[in-house]
Amino acid sequence: MPSDKATTSSQILDRVVAQARRDAEQRDKGYRERALKMYPWICGRCAREFTRANLRELTVHHRNHDHDFNPPDGSNWELLCVYCHDNEHSRHVDYTGGSALDAEERPAAATGNPFANLKSLLKKE
Repeated sequence: MPSDKATTSSQILDRVVAQARRDAEQRDKGYRERALKMYPWICGRCAREFTRANLRELTVHHRNHDHDFNPPDGSNWELLCVYCHDNEHSRHVDYTGGSALDAEERPAAATGNPFANLKSLLKKE
């Protein structure tokens, strides 16, 4: 007769394995996993090749910079190494005038003067 402790451990292990499988299926539905299955593991800019050992350094770049636009054919994606990806986003920020945000998303400019009352505070009485 199996002990309750062994049964409980087995049930916990079954739940952990089931959760790991669900998580893997969810990741496979993500655009990064889809892009890695579609394209060769080569940076689209510097042509550096990647293996499983360094695959974490290969990123998915959205060509139109809209991370919500993920067509199933992958036409908005390109694989870039982390260095080329950072460079691409820096170039985009420079091109758009210092911010990757749209005009509506940019925070309002500060209008207050934090030093307006400084002179009166520094006056000796």
